Amino acid sequence: MAKVAAGVAMLRVMKAWGIDRVYGIPGGSFNSTMDALYKEQGTVDYIQVRHEEAGALAAAAEAKLSGKIACTFGSAGPGATHLINGLYDAKMDHVPLLVLLGQVGSTFMNYNYFQEMNENPLYVDVSVYNRTVMNPESLPHVVEDAIKAAYKHQGVAVVTIPVDYGFTEIEDNYHVAAASYQTSLPQLNEKQLEKALPYLEAAKRPVLFIGQGLRGHEDVIKEFSTHFSMPVVNAVLAKGILADTFENALGSSARVATKPANEALALADLVVFVGSDMPFAGAFINPEAEMIQIDIDAAKFGRRHPADVAILADGGESLRRLVELGKPRPSDHWLESNQQNIKNWHAWRHSFDEFDDGGLLRPEPVYKEINRIAEDDAIFVVDVGNVTTHSVRHLSLNGHQSFTTSGWFATMGYGVPGGIAAKLHFPDRQVFTISGDGGFAMNMPDIITQVKYQLPIINVVLTNDSFGFIQAEQETTNSALFGVDLADADFGKASEALGAKGFTVTSYDQLEPAFTAAKAAKGPVVIEVKIKNDNPLPVEALQLDPDKYSAEEIQAFKDTYQVHDMPVLKELLNQ
Repeated sequence: MAKVAAGVAMLRVMKAWGIDRVYGIPGGSFNSTMDALYKEQGTVDYIQVRHEEAGALAAAAEAKLSGKIACTFGSAGPGATHLINGLYDAKMDHVPLLVLLGQVGSTFMNYNYFQEMNENPLYVDVSVYNRTVMNPESLPHVVEDAIKAAYKHQGVAVVTIPVDYGFTEIEDNYHVAAASYQTSLPQLNEKQLEKALPYLEAAKRPVLFIGQGLRGHEDVIKEFSTHFSMPVVNAVLAKGILADTFENALGSSARVATKPANEALALADLVVFVGSDMPFAGAFINPEAEMIQIDIDAAKFGRRHPADVAILADGGESLRRLVELGKPRPSDHWLESNQQNIKNWHAWRHSFDEFDDGGLLRPEPVYKEINRIAEDDAIFVVDVGNVTTHSVRHLSLNGHQSFTTSGWFATMGYGVPGGIAAKLHFPDRQVFTISGDGGFAMNMPDIITQVKYQLPIINVVLTNDSFGFIQAEQETTNSALFGVDLADADFGKASEALGAKGFTVTSYDQLEPAFTAAKAAKGPVVIEVKIKNDNPLPVEALQLDPDKYSAEEIQAFKDTYQVHDMPVLKELLNQ
């Protein structure tokens, strides 16, 4: 029987399961897999990053954007430990990830050898599968088991490989099970759907809350919202599933959010909560509201808010069937007031699109330029911090564009590596990364990776010389600001030194030429924009309600955040 190196057999298993590339940095303990990658060039591509964390974050972003398993690796010791941040991002945003770890040769294990460490305990919490390969013959089998576990549990599967095993010749007789792999969703339960109908008919102030479980179902979301006259609120990670221009779309809730979304949830008497486990939902949904919750995971029922009706089924199918079963709910003052509320919100935002006081810029003019040059299927990879808030509010997505960020783990440094993954997996789509100066500095060296692979990515950096998101928290909780100020740098020039095309924008008149040039560029571009170090409007702590705040307090709040022509939802409902 023919023989094959165990490392090559492993790569063929990975390819059969749809893994097209691996992200990482070579090390002596990973040399057998690197040799296999050399032999299998064109089958599974090797992507060289400049830090293992960037490789892990890139793989996590690829899994989020593609819906398929992705792969990252690290060598024994420091290479492996560098991965952990990206692995937790994948774990907490529930995407399948295969992680290959190098290990010293089997004959050196347990001898306190150079860079040897017991890797398994480190990955116990982050993983759904965590095994060390025990012999060369089992290598393809263990990796396939890991892939199955990653898909089954939508999580991180870790395989540790002693370096000598990958070189060893084994019989070429392993049969891959990828072609027979199947998944199924819970079937619709008509009785549970029928239980929801009285709640839909009785509701006076209903809201539809959508999560990632409704990805690909924009049409049915619109149909349900229109049929039952419900405004729609989305979780942050669900931004882009529904066009931001849909008249019933109110945007995201909580802190990284919009004013209309929070106000609607606070006054709702019914929330239809579909395909989401948004951790802050309980703090923003009216405690007295009834809830219809639809999910494919029964463990999520009632986790964020008591569920009066729990429907274990696919969200899109459930909403479609409820439209067929339920009576239309005529448009009323509740819906019209929410529609007016979001119109006022957008008008207020856009009033700053051309704001120029001769100083540093507000974020709105920057996003006006991003939206201007964005193509209809653009991908936006957004870092963590105030930049997430700005992007959620000011990116105007059309339902065909894609949005990704580090959601539950919320790690800074996601933008640059996520952009690499987006462009490699979707080479024909325009890719933006949007970062703050804190997050960009963490993985800026991987601009070199964008240059190495000639990836035309538009990287936007909003610089305010501060960890702005944390600064806002300290202003409300601490006795003084401490540790949040950042030293200034010229990231445009620094990126040019790394091989990208760089711009440093310090005035309004420099914006349009920089973004026009970026759109036409054939390689990576970094546009740094120096913006004001102003806190975004705190929609989680608005001081605009005359029933709660004095006229003096409201005016002071409006002056601080330049609020105008934006009454609260209760005022609109009373008109």
